[in-house]
Amino acid sequence: MAGIKDVAAHAGVSVATVSRVLNDSPRVSAETREKVVTAMRALHYTPNGVARSLRTEATRTLGLIIGDILNPFFAAMARAVEDEARAAGYTVVIGNADERPEQQDHYVRTLLEQRVDGLLICPTAEATPLVEDCVRYGSPLVFLDRTLPGMDVPAVRADGTAAIHDLVRHIQRLGHRRVAFISGPELLSTGRERTRAFLDAMRECGLDVRDEYLEAGDFQAASGRAIAARFLDLPEPPEVIFAGDNLMALGALDEIRARGLRIPDDVALASFDDVAWFVHLDPPITAITQPAEELGRRAVRVLLERVERRPVESVVLPARLVIRRSCGETES
Repeated sequence: MAGIKDVAAHAGVSVATVSRVLNDSPRVSAETREKVVTAMRALHYTPNGVARSLRTEATRTLGLIIGDILNPFFAAMARAVEDEARAAGYTVVIGNADERPEQQDHYVRTLLEQRVDGLLICPTAEATPLVEDCVRYGSPLVFLDRTLPGMDVPAVRADGTAAIHDLVRHIQRLGHRRVAFISGPELLSTGRERTRAFLDAMRECGLDVRDEYLEAGDFQAASGRAIAARFLDLPEPPEVIFAGDNLMALGALDEIRARGLRIPDDVALASFDDVAWFVHLDPPITAITQPAEELGRRAVRVLLERVERRPVESVVLPARLVIRRSCGETES
């Protein structure tokens, strides 16, 4: 098995530089970091934390790495993970990846060094060498909410396809035709799935999707507000703005209100991902709700099966549409 000295020689750098890359040091340039990562892949180098984590006694701890702790969906899911794990006699250590692969890897490495018994990861947009090593060497690992293409890892996630079709049919019944979508990042499985479902639903309902009505955000409020502003500045603005997650919906809501527009009279608003305070707004926001708590509980159960080296299958739970008044009067 290749060691750190082999990686250094292959990349033409010092052992200290390889160490800095492994520890996410900001002192390494992007070019040098890429050389080291390429050498690690070529040599199938496994960071010590991955290998050592497979040769230890149980610690009764689990690691949870989520995309964004500020997102209410992830917060609710994390709470359920903690509750379920505690009931099973485990402690959970949480890391916030902040949607950054390098920060995700920092927490993966740290948790492995702490000898957690298993990892729950809401993966960022790409499969990093470290996560690939976890899979290759059989670390107990389960993906939560998202998946990575080509990786044989059980996942626990929600499927919003049917709910998005329900939403578009609801919008159509209310008489709307110009529907804009603030999608999530194409690199994330959830961004791709929601965009595909939206486009399919629009075609099914005979509604056109204009190029100017489709733009990708980053699952953050600022991008939702900026994209909503561009939609509303169009010569023919949309009648409905559908945001691909709750934070982007919040940003769109801020922009609509900043312009003094009324929901749904001037523009309707809908969100993927429901949050508790949507029902308290005037008007309440129509949203697709995911079973965050059940996802968290099921993920812990699947991971504990993996810890015990038992065969497991992925879990897919349905999301559902909650109709309120932000797209217009609800049907009787």
